[in-house]
Amino acid sequence: MRNHIEKTNNKYSIRGFTLIELLVVIAIIALLLAILMPAMRKAKEFAKETSCKSNQRSIGLAIIMYLGDNDQKLADPKNANRFLWYDGRGRLRTTSDNDAYWGIVYIDYLKDRKIFGCPSLTKVPDLIYDVDPEAIRTAAQGLSGYARGRKTTEIRPHSEFIICQDHAEPRFEQDTRDMLFNSGPGTLNITDYRKGGRRQDYYRDIFRHNIRIQEDFRTGGRLNVLWLDGHVSSIEETTGDDVPKRWYTGKR
Repeated sequence: MRNHIEKTNNKYSIRGFTLIELLVVIAIIALLLAILMPAMRKAKEFAKETSCKSNQRSIGLAIIMYLGDNDQKLADPKNANRFLWYDGRGRLRTTSDNDAYWGIVYIDYLKDRKIFGCPSLTKVPDLIYDVDPEAIRTAAQGLSGYARGRKTTEIRPHSEFIICQDHAEPRFEQDTRDMLFNSGPGTLNITDYRKGGRRQDYYRDIFRHNIRIQEDFRTGGRLNVLWLDGHVSSIEETTGDDVPKRWYTGKR
């Protein structure tokens, strides 16, 4: 653009942008934002997913250390099946407390309870629970019901046994109702969370990473999974045909 300072009779006069010039600038800015915003959202979600995976790896290390000190036997959180670490008096809850979070069984091996959080899950699924909304920041990983009190020597291979995964509930143990495998080709998994299920409002809290589709029962996303050998991987949104039950039971 030309300089908007004009010399008249040895004096300088300054004039502003014309309306057309302002509209052009605004249009350019809007176009740049339209181009950049999707990329920025994708980068932000990628960072959240990376953080979630890092947290799961830390959980895996805590579990491996626990196994080394307990004759290779997984901890059993017993009745602990909700989101809370401490009671109203600030005391650590016990495994007999229904409101306790399963992570308490590994607390001696943790540096920070926040490793059980997931930045992509920011609200507490109320399900049947009534808890502090902040609780989910330290209780966003679901424990497999098959990973309780098991001797790891009975499980093979460790690289194909799921300990925990992204989930809307703190412990999943109802097989096809809340796990990823289904009852046969063409049937559905996680039926409690599908349309008509008792927890259908929380389907999108399971396949919650890299969401590309804005439908109630379809996200186009994926979830993160921690395996017994300590490695973490992603599973794309699935109806269960590609997920064998042995990944949960540890039995071929």
